Amino acid sequence: RILPKAETDGDVAHCLTLLSGRRHRVFTAVAVIGVAEANGEEQKIRTRIISTHVAFKRLCADEISHYVASKEGLGKAGGYAVQGLAETFVRQINGSYSAIVGLPLLETLSLLESAGYRTF
Repeated sequence: RILPKAETDGDVAHCLTLLSGRRHRVFTAVAVIGVAEANGEEQKIRTRIISTHVAFKRLCADEISHYVASKEGLGKAGGYAVQGLAETFVRQINGSYSAIVGLPLLETLSLLESAGYRTF
């Protein structure tokens, strides 16, 4: 099941209820276009999809209602922001924390370097 960005308090509560006590996967995609050549040659587009497993603890009704009231989950895929209050819901992360936040840093740097960009 794909959980979209939560648009209402009800969406946030529904997502957290579904995720409570369970493992789920977060998918994040990154695309990079190579450095343009002087000869005008078309550059290759490099892409990567990162999959990260997240395990939530079992959430009680009070935890869900307090999180909903914080409004932090609005506009977030799955109804939560791992870099905020929802971090206390996470039992385990297997994969890229930064991908859950929104931009997988290690993988993005790797793509940029392979496309000819200097990163450091």
